[in-house]
Amino acid sequence: MPDCTERLPLPSADATPQHGAWQAKLTLAFTRDSDTTRLTRREHRGPLRVQKPLYPEDPAVCHAIVVHPPGGVVGGDELAIDAVLQPNAWAVLTTPGAGKWYRANGRVSRQRVNLAVAAGGVLEWLPQETIFFDDAHVELEHHVTLAPDANYLGCEILCLGRRASGESFATGRVGQRTSVRRGGRLLWWEQGALTPAAVASPLGLAGHTVSAMLLAVGRPVPSDTVAALRALADGPCWGVTQMKNVLCVRWLGHDSEAARELMLAAWRIVRPAVLGREAIDLRSWRT
Repeated sequence: MPDCTERLPLPSADATPQHGAWQAKLTLAFTRDSDTTRLTRREHRGPLRVQKPLYPEDPAVCHAIVVHPPGGVVGGDELAIDAVLQPNAWAVLTTPGAGKWYRANGRVSRQRVNLAVAAGGVLEWLPQETIFFDDAHVELEHHVTLAPDANYLGCEILCLGRRASGESFATGRVGQRTSVRRGGRLLWWEQGALTPAAVASPLGLAGHTVSAMLLAVGRPVPSDTVAALRALADGPCWGVTQMKNVLCVRWLGHDSEAARELMLAAWRIVRPAVLGREAIDLRSWRT
């Protein structure tokens, strides 16, 4: 069974808020039982929960909605999510709404996500958009460990500032480290920091305030699938890249709703091509 927790330990501090900040941890495990994937472990510490398992498409696919009851992350908060899928289990993890990271107030907020998928398993990580308020200071870690024949499909939408409210991301920093390993091999490694300078730079986001990415690891997709993805949008702010067993779709813009619709449209194309199952309507994304 692949174990990502040895590589990146999760916070072990007590969940009691320290100086007004929360340290929260959620640990999940999914197990295949005959033709059903069951949520067999659900432990939490602090304000991080998962609602009851849902089966909107098939007993083989377990949907779970990760909830952060405070509704936003303040300076100094630390969130940790650890999910393990046993052999042949299939889980879809999503959120009930946008994540919000508030002003730092002099302290750094952190989120660490460790996902491990055993032989024949499938994990879809599909949270809704994440909004970073002005002067947010955030460190994000996202690490995926897959068995040689396990599959992963993940999506992220990052919104810098609240454009609809007239607020820009004038100060602050969002650091990111993302890795995907399959069969012990590092397939994807990305790290960087989004600052106001990086957002403005032509070598960064070129002034765009919304960044979206869909990443799929599994069987290579055929050329007609890549063509269908590229046809969803045009211009230099939309890109689709196929690298053997890794497919990456990216978009830059200013509209979170446009990002959501594009990522959902890409997911509907990629899911059957990579995972062999038609996409359904994600109800949590429509509420």
